[in-house]
Amino acid sequence: MIRLCEAHEWTKVRAIINDAAMAYKGVIPDDRYHEPYMSLTELEQEWNDGVQFWGYTDASGELIGVMGLQDKGDVSLIRHAYVRSIARNGGIGGKLLHHLITRTNKPILIGTWSDASWAIGFYEKHGFRVVSTQEKERLLRLYWNVPERQMEESVVLANQTQDG
Repeated sequence: MIRLCEAHEWTKVRAIINDAAMAYKGVIPDDRYHEPYMSLTELEQEWNDGVQFWGYTDASGELIGVMGLQDKGDVSLIRHAYVRSIARNGGIGGKLLHHLITRTNKPILIGTWSDASWAIGFYEKHGFRVVSTQEKERLLRLYWNVPERQMEESVVLANQTQDG
C-alpha cells in the first residue's frame, strides 16, 4: 500500500534512506558520501521545505520504501527515492514513482548522482531522460539548493523537455 508518511514516522523514513543509501558507498566520491547519509535534522529540513514523503508498506504494514514529491511552482521534484536493501528489485520503486507522477500535472525533475547508473537506468526505464550538462546546471541552480561540488557529480532527469 502507498500512503503519505507522517511526521511521527521520521525515524522510520530516515532508517530506510540510510539503509538504501549504503549503495552509494564507494560509488559516489568519498567527499560526497557520509554516514549517516541523512540526519534527522536534514530530514526535518526537507519536510519543512515542502517535501511530501510517500511510503510503501508491505503486507504486514511495515514501511519499506519512501519517495518524496516537492512542488517547486512550475515543476515538481522527485526527492529521496529509497527502498530498503532487503526489498530492492521487487517493483516497489516503480510503484512509488508511478503514484507520485499521478499526484502532479507539472513536469517532473529528478536529481541523482551521475555514477549511480542503477538509479539513472531506473528513471530512464520509466520514461525520464538525462538533460544536457548546461540544462542540468541551470535546473539545479533554479530548483535545488546543492553545493557546487554536488552539481559536478549529479545528473538531472526530466519527463518533459525543460525550456529556458
